[in-house]
Amino acid sequence: MRKKEIRFRCWIDIDGTKFFGPGPAELLELISEEGSIAKAAKKMGMSYKKAWDIIDELNTRGKKPFVVSHKGGESGGGAELTETGKKVVARYRALTSKLKAIIEKDTVLLKLI
Repeated sequence: MRKKEIRFRCWIDIDGTKFFGPGPAELLELISEEGSIAKAAKKMGMSYKKAWDIIDELNTRGKKPFVVSHKGGESGGGAELTETGKKVVARYRALTSKLKAIIEKDTVLLKLI
């Protein structure tokens, strides 16, 4: 028997351009865990510049910044999510979880294929 599944990806567009989706959500979660853009980028296998570009786009195109960074010093720099960043990630994860549950329950389409 062949394995059949419905798969989806959910993202948010602003003015027809991708703004937020699985990649940025994961990056923000890792920044929250690690307290560092560099460490989060490394865990995702991306360059620091790529991670910074994503954060800059989120901070610039969103209504409010998602991430704040702190300059290095004796204890080094760091980064953390703003309240907006935390709320966006939480709501995005809640939405994708609900969508996944709906899709998993609807097996009629798969039975037709």
